[in-house]
Amino acid sequence: MNIAKKLSNWRKYRETVTELGRMTDRELSDLGIGRSDIRQVARTAVGF
Repeated sequence: MNIAKKLSNWRKYRETVTELGRMTDRELSDLGIGRSDIRQVARTAVGF
């Protein structure tokens, strides 16, 4: 994987973590995500 792709994936990961982190516990629950699962969900979403 080249540097540009890694940087792009890292940005997508951080955006996903930030967006999910702004959600309330209720909103996360509606999605089936626990607050402690946010980083793992973000990793999976970008293919880490």
